Amino acid sequence: MSNLDVRPKPVQCGGQDDVAGRPVHQLLPPRRVPLGESTVVRRLLPSLGRRMVGAWCFVDHYGPDDITDEPGMQVPPHPHIGLQTVSWLHGGEVLHRDSLGSLQTIRPKQLGLMTAGRAISHSEESPRDHSPILHGAQLWVALPDTHRHTDPSWEFHADLPVVTAPGFTATLLLGELDGAASPGTTFTPHHGRGHRAGGRRRRAPTGRTGLRVRGAHHVRPCRDRR
Repeated sequence: MSNLDVRPKPVQCGGQDDVAGRPVHQLLPPRRVPLGESTVVRRLLPSLGRRMVGAWCFVDHYGPDDITDEPGMQVPPHPHIGLQTVSWLHGGEVLHRDSLGSLQTIRPKQLGLMTAGRAISHSEESPRDHSPILHGAQLWVALPDTHRHTDPSWEFHADLPVVTAPGFTATLLLGELDGAASPGTTFTPHHGRGHRAGGRRRRAPTGRTGLRVRGAHHVRPCRDRR
């Protein structure tokens, strides 16, 4: 299967239907994309055949990369509008800096949430003194029309709720899950049932990268691009 081959696999299962009333079940393979000066990411969204999953319009998965003797992530300042960026790390650190004056190092199990709104510029880089392994993901949320021109903002949440049940433990990244709620600000409903990150169903597992889509509705496409 090529990197851009997307093969819908309808299944009769629970969950929501697509706009045509059919169950949705797709495995979206990634494509490799250079990011900044030294990082290559596996981009899962947008993909040929599926631009969005609910309000999620962009998913990058990077690592685990050995950056012991490397600079690590080095993404220079660049602008965003009309969306939110969601930074989530499994290993290492990323230093966020933006045009609001924010300066924050993000580490595993912490949430970096930037609302671009009418406009913001930011950079992302590994600190000079960094861990040997860098592994994480960044996701974008398309803002609805009523909030596309809201004031830009930055949020950092070091403590996120953890939900446990027989067979799984879930750290809630955004939205609501099993009665728990993330402190991150959202403008579109994000709900999950038993996945590691809150929000609509998505996956970026270690070893094999892919995005499994089940029960997602189409919404307004995300216009921002890297």
